[in-house]
Amino acid sequence: MSALTFQTNPAEYRHWKFRVEGAIAYLDMDVEQEDGEDEANYQRKLNSYDIHVDIELADAVERLRFEYPAVKVVVMGSAKERIFCAGANIFMLAGSSHPFKVNFCKFTNETRLGIEDASANSGLKFIAAVNGTASGGGYELALACDEILLIDDRSSAVSFPEVPLLGVLPGTGGLTRVVDKRMVRRDLADVFSTTAEGVRGKRAVQWGLVDAVYPKSRFEEEVAGRAQALAAEGPNREGAGVELPPIVPAEDDGGFQYEYVSLKVDADARTATLQIAGPEASGPESAEDIRKLGAQWWPLKAFRELDDALLRLRFNHLEAGLILLETRGDANVIASFDKILHEQGDGDWFIGEVRTKMKRVLKRLDLMARTVFALADADSCFGGSFLELALAADRIYMLDSPDDEVFMQVGPLSSGAFPMSNGLTRLQTRFLGHADALATVLGTEGPVDAEEAMDLGLVTFAPDDLDWDDEIRLVVEERASYSPDALTGMEASLRFVGPETMETKIFGRLSAWQNWIFQRPNAVGGQGALSLYGRPERAVFDWRRT
Repeated sequence: MSALTFQTNPAEYRHWKFRVEGAIAYLDMDVEQEDGEDEANYQRKLNSYDIHVDIELADAVERLRFEYPAVKVVVMGSAKERIFCAGANIFMLAGSSHPFKVNFCKFTNETRLGIEDASANSGLKFIAAVNGTASGGGYELALACDEILLIDDRSSAVSFPEVPLLGVLPGTGGLTRVVDKRMVRRDLADVFSTTAEGVRGKRAVQWGLVDAVYPKSRFEEEVAGRAQALAAEGPNREGAGVELPPIVPAEDDGGFQYEYVSLKVDADARTATLQIAGPEASGPESAEDIRKLGAQWWPLKAFRELDDALLRLRFNHLEAGLILLETRGDANVIASFDKILHEQGDGDWFIGEVRTKMKRVLKRLDLMARTVFALADADSCFGGSFLELALAADRIYMLDSPDDEVFMQVGPLSSGAFPMSNGLTRLQTRFLGHADALATVLGTEGPVDAEEAMDLGLVTFAPDDLDWDDEIRLVVEERASYSPDALTGMEASLRFVGPETMETKIFGRLSAWQNWIFQRPNAVGGQGALSLYGRPERAVFDWRRT
C-alpha cells in the first residue's frame, strides 16, 4: 500500500453520503467496492470498511463539530439495502502487514472515541440506524453511537463473529463497550460473542445490545422521530461554522514542513524529530474576532498540523521508533492563547471545540507506539499548553545552562483541560500518589529553570551545556538499540497509571490482545481462521491454551 494521507472533505468522499438538514446530519455508509485509486487489491463487499473508509468518517465527525454548529443529531445509517456494515474488510486484514493491522485498529478506535467525545463535549448525539446486518466492526461502529435502532425484518442482526469465524477479537473496542458502556451481562455477552449469526429482534433489546427494534414499514419514520426528539433537547450553538481547509505540508526526503510543525525522519538512526512552534505574536481576544480567523487561529492550525504529522509518522514511518520532541516560541505569547482557551472555552462553542481538538491530539501523542523524549534546549518553549507535550513524553531532558534562558512554566490548562485516557491530567498522572508534590507544581507561578524543574519533579535529567550533546546522543543511541516490541509494551504499561477507564481498556487490553492474537498461527498461519476466510477449508488450530 502506498503512503497514506489523511486529508479529505465531503466533496471527495467515495464511501459515505453526507448531508445536513437543519439540526440533523445524515451519514450513510455507501462503500465503493471497486477502488483503483488507493491500489487496494481487494473488494469492499457489503459495506466492509478499510482505512480509507474510516479516514472519511473521522473527517466527517470533525467537520460536523467545527463547520455545522447548528447540528445536534447525527443519524448514521447505510445507503445499501439489508446491510448496515459488515465490519472491517477481512481480505484487507488477511493481506496486510502486522503493523498495519494494529495501526488500523488503533485509528478506528480513535475515530469511535471521537464520536463519543463529540457526544460528551459538543452536544452531538449519534443514532445508529441499523437498517440491516451489523457484523463485527459494523456493530462496533453502532456501539460508538448514543442509541442503536435496529430494523426488525426477521433477518437483520447485530453480531461479533470474530471469535467463531476468524480466530481474532472485535478490534475496535467492541467487547469493552458491550459490557462497560451498554452494561450487557457478561454471560450474555459471552453467548453473543460466540454466536456467529448474532442476535436480532426483541432478544437484542432484552439483552441490551440495541435500544429498540422497529418493523421495516415504520423504521425510517421511527428513526426520524427519535432524531427530532433528541434535536429538541440539544444545546444551541450560535454563530456560523468554521471551514476546515486541508492541511498540506511541504514534503522532502527528510520529512514534512508545515507552518508551525516540522517532522524530520532519520531513517539510519531510526528517529524522528518533531518540532512545534508557537506564533510570533498574540492574536485577538474576543470570541467574535477569533472566529473570523477560523482555522487560521494558531491553536487550531498548529494542533491540526501536529495531528497530521503524528498520523503520517504512525503509518508511513514504522521504523522511526524514537520521537525527539522540540518546541519553539515565546512563552508569554503562548500564555496569552492559553488564557483565552481557559477563560472562554466553556462559553464559546468554537473556542471550546479548539480546546477539545487539542485534547484529542495530545491523546494521539500519548497513544503513539513510539518512545517520546522531550528536549528542552536553549531555544525551547515548554510553557502552558506546550508543557503538555513534554508531560506526554516518556522522559524530559532540560538543558541546565548559565548562558541560556531555558525555562518551563505551568499554565491553567494543565489543571484539567486535557485529560488523558485514564481520566487524569498529565500532571496528576506524573505525580500519582504524591498529592503534595502535585499541589506544589500547580501552585508554582512564573517560569522555572532547570534546577527548579528538577526539584519540582518536572524533568527527568538536566545535563549542563558541556554534557548536553553527548548525553542526548548516548540516550538516543541506547534507546534505538532496544527491542521495539519490549519498548512498546513497557511504555504502554507506564504511561497510563492510576484508574482504568473504558478508554484505557480499549487501548491497553484490547490493543495488546490484538497485537498478540493477530500474530498467532491460529489466526494468520497457513491454516489459520483469518487466512482461510472465504475458502472451503476449515481452520486447523493449535489447541494448547496459552
